[in-house]
Amino acid sequence: MRWALGWPQCPRPSGCCPAMANLLRAAATWGLFPWRGYCSRGTQGELSKGFVEALKAVVGSSHVSTAVAVREQHGHDESMHRCQPPDAVVWPQNVEQVSQLAALCYGQGVPIIPFGTGTGLEGGVCAVQGGVCINLTHMDKILELNLEDFSVVVEPGVTHKALNTHLRDSGLWFPVDPGADASLCGMVATGASGTNAVRYGTMRENVLNLEVVLPGGELLHTAGLGRHFRKSAAGYNLTGLFVGSEGTLGLITAATLRLHPAPEATVVATCAFPSVQAAVDSTVHILQAAVPVARIEFLDDVTMDACNKHSQLNCSVAPTLFLEFHGSEQFLAEQLQRAEEITQDNGAFHFSSAKEAEERSRLWAARHSAWYAVLALRPGYKGYSTDVCVPISRLPEILVQTKEDLKAQGLTGAILGHVGDGNFHCLLLVDPEDPEELHRVMAFSELLGRSFLKSSVTATPQVMADGLHDA
Repeated sequence: MRWALGWPQCPRPSGCCPAMANLLRAAATWGLFPWRGYCSRGTQGELSKGFVEALKAVVGSSHVSTAVAVREQHGHDESMHRCQPPDAVVWPQNVEQVSQLAALCYGQGVPIIPFGTGTGLEGGVCAVQGGVCINLTHMDKILELNLEDFSVVVEPGVTHKALNTHLRDSGLWFPVDPGADASLCGMVATGASGTNAVRYGTMRENVLNLEVVLPGGELLHTAGLGRHFRKSAAGYNLTGLFVGSEGTLGLITAATLRLHPAPEATVVATCAFPSVQAAVDSTVHILQAAVPVARIEFLDDVTMDACNKHSQLNCSVAPTLFLEFHGSEQFLAEQLQRAEEITQDNGAFHFSSAKEAEERSRLWAARHSAWYAVLALRPGYKGYSTDVCVPISRLPEILVQTKEDLKAQGLTGAILGHVGDGNFHCLLLVDPEDPEELHRVMAFSELLGRSFLKSSVTATPQVMADGLHDA
């Protein structure tokens, strides 16, 4: 967030600690701290001592750090982007403290960088202009669970896995799964997707309400305080505005999420193909036949080779589909048979299925670890991911063309993605110290984006909108 307007009144004066209240009163009433002078950077590019003390007055000394190691830890995610540390890191314990921090930083033009688990792949946490990193992981409570209304309210420190562990005996689950154990409010901020999107949708379809601290410290409930309706035609869709806003509009301090009934039974299937074209054609045909898949993931031969080595699989090194089906035992048998028929019509081989939880978990763990598996192909190199979403009808030709372009550019990379909704990623390996290789990667990314835009498809060639672990 890059907020730089005038000093606001504290939105919760009764909730301020005495030291903070006095500090704000002095600044606002007697003008002791001129514009940007109070928090201006010193000669070494750091925040002034007075501003750091003001941060400590809000959250306590033990919850503020300016140590180099801590700042560097918060200055990068898992992308190839170089570390750009903030000037200070703070850990608020509640929404009142977040509000006071926002008011303090906003009033003095100090950049704010929200931080969740740091599992992104697009460099969103890099503090390119310094500032204050607000680490929200200490706010990790599940505030409210409404079983009959299929909804839950979580703080920003609650992760995807923690929520589903909490829901284990309830008969409900939260299906949006970006791969990493990302924080749920971080997933909201990045508009995360994942392997289950083809059946259950992305975060955009599964967020009912948000509690957001605005730049000046004001508190907003996007659908109204305490509301968790499935639909509403009244007023602006403020919830949708904040989903995917990447921390540029406010700090999300609570999210009301839609839950789903846990499936009665689950089966996973894998099948290999002689070509990329055959695999993607099968995807289109399965969707056209209305086979209700819960997941359908494409992994090319490079990805499969990497996963075999990294996750000790024994799959064919060929373009492959991972599929998953949810439903009753009888229904699953019918779905599985229909999917096998369609894939075999497209030349599939080694079609296999598994119902055991251990085997299913092993396969999906390998899929979710694909990013690390591909990185292991060239130790010491960094990963760069593209992210494109195309109409299903154009998916076969575009994916095949992308594979050919990768080879033509002489780049080491893998292709995989959530092809059930037309989304796929190129994971490129690059030596960040090699300007020529880096240039070729950037050129490929730009070419990819421009070619898709010319074809009237949606493309985000550089940034993964669903978080890099969605890859």
